[in-house]
Amino acid sequence: MSKKTDTLLSVLKLQPVVPVLIIDDVATAVPLARALVAGGLKAIEITLRTTAALEAIRAVANEVEGAVAGAGTILNAAQYQAAVEAGSQFIVSPGTTQELIDAANDSDIPLLPGAATASEVMGLREEGYEVMKFFPAEQAGGAAYLKALSSPLAGTLFCPTGGISLSNAKDYLSLPNVVCVGGSWVAPKDLVAKGDWAGITRLAAEAFALKG
Repeated sequence: MSKKTDTLLSVLKLQPVVPVLIIDDVATAVPLARALVAGGLKAIEITLRTTAALEAIRAVANEVEGAVAGAGTILNAAQYQAAVEAGSQFIVSPGTTQELIDAANDSDIPLLPGAATASEVMGLREEGYEVMKFFPAEQAGGAAYLKALSSPLAGTLFCPTGGISLSNAKDYLSLPNVVCVGGSWVAPKDLVAKGDWAGITRLAAEAFALKG
């Protein structure tokens, strides 16, 4: 597990914000990913919430230099395998099941499992996980809740996702148990629809600057 943890951390530490994308049209995947990478956001989570998602992951993995394509909203072993076959270099789930843990154990591609309670975190720690997705972050208690977990669950790192924006990202990034945050604000639907890739690069650069 430690090798996969190191691999996962090397991805999450590339930037303070991991874009969380819902891609409806495969044709937008490559220019969108290139715009994000140009702004400094190399690790990109493409969620399996649309029929275009797997092809989008494949396109980004094969065609976008510097991008680290990942798959989000993975709910079962079949999706895990399909995402890996499409070229995903990391897998993200909103929650965790034994089926997902088994799939992750059988794969070389690391899982960022979702957790929202102390009990869920403890259960994942028993499975060897040290890095988790805190989801849905704002709805589950926000930065104050995550800060409260930092002492009793010391040694666990989180990527909070859900309801995070430029205005509150620093609240999370300032916590000792947060490695990065996930957010969709860097690729708003209106800019994607207009093909305003320069605008998305500006938003990505703004998010990358949070690292300081």
